[in-house]
Amino acid sequence: MKIHFISIGGSVMHQLAIALHKKKYSISGSDDEIFEPSRTNLSNVGLLPAKEGWYPEKITPDLDAVILGMHARADNPELLKAQSLNIPVYSFPEYIYQESKNKKRIVVGGSHGKTTTTSMIMHVLKQAGKEFDYLVGARLEGFEQSVNVSDAPVIVCEGDEYPASIVEKRPKFHFLYPHIAVLTGIAWDHINVFPTFEFYLEQFRIFIRKIEKGGVLIYNETDPVLKKLVEEEKRTDIRFIPYGVPEHRIAHGRTYLEREGKHTPLEVFGNHNLMNLNAAGLVVKELGIPSDEFLKAISSFTGAARRLEKIGQSDNLVVYRDFAHAPSKVRATVEAVRMQYPGQNIIAVLELHTYSSLNADFMKEYAGALDGPDAAAVFYSTHALEIKKMPPLDAAVVKTGFARADLMVFNEPDSLVKWVENQDFTNSVLLFMSSGNFGGFNIVTFAQQLTKR
Repeated sequence: MKIHFISIGGSVMHQLAIALHKKKYSISGSDDEIFEPSRTNLSNVGLLPAKEGWYPEKITPDLDAVILGMHARADNPELLKAQSLNIPVYSFPEYIYQESKNKKRIVVGGSHGKTTTTSMIMHVLKQAGKEFDYLVGARLEGFEQSVNVSDAPVIVCEGDEYPASIVEKRPKFHFLYPHIAVLTGIAWDHINVFPTFEFYLEQFRIFIRKIEKGGVLIYNETDPVLKKLVEEEKRTDIRFIPYGVPEHRIAHGRTYLEREGKHTPLEVFGNHNLMNLNAAGLVVKELGIPSDEFLKAISSFTGAARRLEKIGQSDNLVVYRDFAHAPSKVRATVEAVRMQYPGQNIIAVLELHTYSSLNADFMKEYAGALDGPDAAAVFYSTHALEIKKMPPLDAAVVKTGFARADLMVFNEPDSLVKWVENQDFTNSVLLFMSSGNFGGFNIVTFAQQLTKR
C-alpha cells in the first residue's frame, strides 16, 4: 500500500503514519508546521518531510489512499489534487475502519473518561498477553506509541465526538462501527461545533445506532442524561449492560476495589476512575478475560498521561496534573481529590483553553465546579483568545460563571506562579487542570521545585 498523509505532523496522525510504516506500507506526508514530539518521532523512522509546506506534486496517480488530518483546510492544494485524480481520501477514523474491517472493534465514547477507560482496557489486555491494535489519545506507560495497526484480531479505540476532518464533518466515532461499545457519560462540550445540547445529544444517538448487530453497549447508568438516552433507543438486536461505581473503600490515602471477597489495591482513585475501571472490566469480560486476571492487571494501572498524574510529592505536599477542562470533568477531578485526601488543604488551578471554556455564554456551565477546593484560581491566556479569534473575556464574567466570590483569575503565568507560591502547603494537595500548557509555563518543573522546598 502507498499512502500519503496531509497534516502528517498531527499528534495522532503521525502515530498512524509510523504504525503503517512499521507494517511495511510506503508512507509519505506533508505539513505546514510540525512540532515536538512529532518532529523527532517522524525523523527517527525517516518520515519527516524534507520541507514544511504543501506540495501537490507529491500526489501521484499510484497512491492507494490519502489520509486527511483534522487541521487541513478545504482548499489545501494536495487535497484538491487528490480529488482531481479520484484518489480515495479518508479522514483518520475512516481509515482506521478500513484497517479493522475484519477485527473485533471496541470503541469507547463519551464526554469524559474515554482516554482512561481505553487505556485501562489496553493495560489489561497487554497484561493478559493478548494481541490487539489500539488508538488512544494519550501516552500510556508500556506502549511505544498511541496508535498501533497490525494483523491482530482486536482493536481498541478511543471514540471522539469531534468532527473527522474538514471534508467529513461528522463525529469521528460514527465511522468505527463497534462490536463492543462503551459510553462513559454525556456533558455538553465543543459548542463551536455543537451549538445546542440537543444537537450534541443526537451524535450519541447516532453512535448507538452504529453498533454492529449482535453487539453490546456498556453504559454509565449513573449519568441521568445518558441513561434516558439509552432507554429511548429501541434496538433489540444488541445487548445493553449498565454500570456504576463499584464497591470500594479508601484507607490511608489508598483506594481498594472490593470484588468477589477480594480487596484489590489500586493506583488510581476517584468515583469517575472507579466507573472507568468498571466499564473496562465489563469490556474485557466480553473478550474472555477471567475476573482474577482483570483484578491482578488493573491493580498495576497507574493512569494515562495527564489524567490525575502525580508530578510531585513531599511530606507536606502532593501535586497532580489532570486533563480536565470541561465542567463535568473539572467537577469529577476535584471530587476525586477531595475523597482521596479528606481533611487536607486542596489548592486547585484550572486553565480555560478550549473554544467552549473561553466562551462567555458557556461560562455558567462551570457554576460550582470549583467549590470543592480550599483555594482556587482560573488562568486563561489573552493570546489563546486572539488565536481562536474570540472576543476578550472579562475576569468578572469568569467569577460570576464559576459562582465563587474568592476565585482568583489570572491572565499572566507569572502572576499565577506568585499566587501559587504564596499558598500554605502544609498537609496540602495542589491540582493543576488543563488541556493546554498554562501559557508555556512548565508545571512539572514547578511542582518539583515546590516539593523540594
